Amino acid sequence: MHKNIYFLSDAHLGSLAIEHARTQERRLVRFLDSIKSKAAAIYLLGDMFDFWYEYKYVVPKGFTRFLGKLSELTDMGVEVHFFTGNHDIWAYEYLEKECGVIIHRQPLTTEIYDKVFYLAHGDGLGDPNKNFKLLRSIFHNRTCQVLFSSLHPRWGLWFGLQWAKHSRMKRKDGMEPPYQGEDKEYLVLYTKEYMKSHKDIDYFIYGHRHIELDLMLSRKTRMMIIGDWITQFTYVVYDGEHIFLEEYVEGESKP
Repeated sequence: MHKNIYFLSDAHLGSLAIEHARTQERRLVRFLDSIKSKAAAIYLLGDMFDFWYEYKYVVPKGFTRFLGKLSELTDMGVEVHFFTGNHDIWAYEYLEKECGVIIHRQPLTTEIYDKVFYLAHGDGLGDPNKNFKLLRSIFHNRTCQVLFSSLHPRWGLWFGLQWAKHSRMKRKDGMEPPYQGEDKEYLVLYTKEYMKSHKDIDYFIYGHRHIELDLMLSRKTRMMIIGDWITQFTYVVYDGEHIFLEEYVEGESKP
């Protein structure tokens, strides 16, 4: 009997736009604690932090409950895979060395229990927004990263958190736009195009969009967008035979 594989994303821990931030972190930690004996691996598909920037000797304060739980999981032998999103691009060595997670900076194609998964945060995949593409290229540019590192952490981290808050609050009610439909949702369009040359993939799983989506694209291929850990508290679990999009409800025990 296989142990479970879990996928979740988009907690945006530390966000100045989330009023219940401490409660949110504790809920996430309780969930991770509830699955620790049932998990073979946990895939965190990006934007677990609202702004994470590692200086050589300084990392953002806070998140001690979450970081401690990650360390406990990896110490137990649970694989924890951390995908960088568009809010936590700047994860370098700290999370790997101190918490034991495996960092992924690009989409990953991997085989899990005889099924092929394509895993990614989802930012930059088919998004037609030119401003976002430009901003993303700046964030990923090594020269720009070095220049930003020259800022004192007091100002660099303050700027990053303010930027992230502004980015969220400029949307209506601070929420992502709803599902745009199969013919307009850019991650769906990207996936359909990618499938044409990668027919072996069984499951595509993404974060980023903060919506719940479970879509059969062919008799073989299924695409899922996980939702978030701000208001939805959703995750995907795969037991080696079946895969489910679930919601974590306090006090309930899920397989």
